[in-house]
Amino acid sequence: MQELLELLKRKNEKLQLGGGIDKIQKHKEKGKLTAWERIFYLLDHERPYTEIGKFAGDGLYEEHGGCPNGGVVVVLGYVSGRLCVVVANDATVKAGAWFPISAKKNLRAQEVAMENHLPIIYLVDSAGVYLPMQDEIFPDKEHFGRVFRNNAKISAMGIPQIAAIMGPCVAGGAYLPIMSDYALIVEGTGSVFLAGSYLVRSSIGEVIDNETLGGASTHCEISGVTDNRYPDDESCLDAVKSIVDKFGSNAASNFSRVAAREPEYDSQFLHTYLPVDRLKPYDMRELLKGIVDRGTLEEYKKEYGKTILCGLARIDGWAVGIVANQREIVKAKKPGNSSEMQMGGVIYSDAADKAARFIMNCNQQKIPLIFFQDVTGFMVGSRSEHGGIIKDGAKMVNAMANSVVPKFTFIVGNSYGAGNYAMCGKAYDPRLIYAWPTANMAVMSGASAGKTLLQIEEAALKAKNIELDKQQKEEWMSKIERQYNEQLSPYYAAARLWVDGVIDPCETRKIISLGIEAANHQPVFEAYRLGVIQV
Repeated sequence: MQELLELLKRKNEKLQLGGGIDKIQKHKEKGKLTAWERIFYLLDHERPYTEIGKFAGDGLYEEHGGCPNGGVVVVLGYVSGRLCVVVANDATVKAGAWFPISAKKNLRAQEVAMENHLPIIYLVDSAGVYLPMQDEIFPDKEHFGRVFRNNAKISAMGIPQIAAIMGPCVAGGAYLPIMSDYALIVEGTGSVFLAGSYLVRSSIGEVIDNETLGGASTHCEISGVTDNRYPDDESCLDAVKSIVDKFGSNAASNFSRVAAREPEYDSQFLHTYLPVDRLKPYDMRELLKGIVDRGTLEEYKKEYGKTILCGLARIDGWAVGIVANQREIVKAKKPGNSSEMQMGGVIYSDAADKAARFIMNCNQQKIPLIFFQDVTGFMVGSRSEHGGIIKDGAKMVNAMANSVVPKFTFIVGNSYGAGNYAMCGKAYDPRLIYAWPTANMAVMSGASAGKTLLQIEEAALKAKNIELDKQQKEEWMSKIERQYNEQLSPYYAAARLWVDGVIDPCETRKIISLGIEAANHQPVFEAYRLGVIQV
């Protein structure tokens, strides 16, 4: 774990540098703060915050020079005492240009704001779409244009949007700040136009400089596009804080909260308890003692469906329902007083049935759900199929997918196949989803994939009277395992925004508390309804 945490620390430190020291120096020579400096200036000191979409773009677009952190920083934090989503373009990365992952990350930020009814603040400093990849960001439903559609939807929902124009804001990107409720601009560095001076000259022959075309004076005195201008970044950010300070509040969802208690175990326990060998069993109850408030875990059906642990608890005072894979090998009672050993990390029919009932309870009682994933999938084989594992798994997925209470997911270890789905993977709209450095995500493990594909290949060759020798089999297995093991990495998942980031396990409790605080701003919940469930 210490090695994994050191890797996480190094990656975080590198991300803080954006496009690199040289780019930061040139950026600051223009009198501008960096994206992170702007965020830290804006956020309330000594209040918690979490980054969303951390490691987006990690290892992607290397042929284009890379796009660290997706070229944009997104945080959930407090501004003037109000929980907000803050989106800051990082102009040290390709002048803040939008890569495909940048659009996906911006859409994720807007999704968080919309789901939780949180104000969203855009710190705009972007050269617009990264033109060499325009076909991957321009026309589709989840591309660049969806951002402006969301601007309109967010406004219609009554959610405040503030844009601080602190650098160029070009072409289609010009709509983002102007579709916000407030549009502030910094003199000398901020500019807004549909086409820059070069394009204007080539298109219509007009010779004009960018400041006259779309600078602060133009838009505050002539066009009325922006509200007010400010001499520097700091004064503009002060104005943002002043505006947020005036916002009223909506009716809260009133999730249950009491005075918090510290966990039974120090959070550092989370660094030492998990076995290095990710196939070895451990007791999830012990792990939870480093996360939940001391003495608050009340298990649901403790003696039934033992490969999933369900229970009510409190985390930082908030009432939560926990659904967690149990990696301990357990002895389960079966009809006829016989018993069998159940493998940890596998979902059996009884565990799926228990989880479905528990999820329904939490929805009825308005209790947020927390999923801790360490799952290798549903149990397979004739006995499970005859027992209706698909039916029971579908019941669990149905109950979870239709949940109206906020859901939060943490990938502790393995996250394979349909187990990822049933335990609220990204496809099932968790409000926040994070991976620990110990996480692995794929359809199956590299070893299982290698064996399966080898059997398929051998069967195909056997039909042609060809047999692989031992060395060829080993080479085949090694090739598949290398490919899968690279894709299993939590950073591979975070780079593609399958998770909101990779975190130190000690941050788990803080993120849950922030997430429920954010969800508590959602004023109305729809009724909980299920689809057809086979019994």
